[in-house]
Amino acid sequence: MKHTHPLPGDIGLTRISGVTGRLIRFGQWINGDGFADYEHAFLVLPDDRLLEAEPGGARIVALDTYDGAEVRYVCPERLTERQRAAVCAAATRYTGVPYSFLDYLAIAAHRFHLPLPGLRRYVASTRHMICSQLVDQCYEDAGVHLFADGRWPGYVTPMALYKLLAR
Repeated sequence: MKHTHPLPGDIGLTRISGVTGRLIRFGQWINGDGFADYEHAFLVLPDDRLLEAEPGGARIVALDTYDGAEVRYVCPERLTERQRAAVCAAATRYTGVPYSFLDYLAIAAHRFHLPLPGLRRYVASTRHMICSQLVDQCYEDAGVHLFADGRWPGYVTPMALYKLLAR
């Protein structure tokens, strides 16, 4: 479901410019998500804040950080207020979790069926996450399963969230 005004528990999807954005777009393309303009995902929190995964670690910042940016706010249909609160409560536990560009490569290795020992455990780890994994994990912790397609835990990109919730 798409929104124009963000609510706590919503997922913000936006573009990242520059080299980092191009690298993420390429990583998503390798993973079968195609080239599109959503390279970053974050979770809207109460009090006009958000949680996002960044190279320096997951952080909580003001929602107005994205003022002027094109952001698509989405959430699962029929998400209750109780579920929204649980998602936001889960989010606070991940502040400081390191970012991992290697997760894009691990997700790609899984897509190409490379027989790498420990790959599933690496992708599912909550000790390091890309932005979309962080958002998905907060929903999982709240008991809201976004994907029902049998994918591995952590096997999610910003475009996977877009395809699931914004189309």
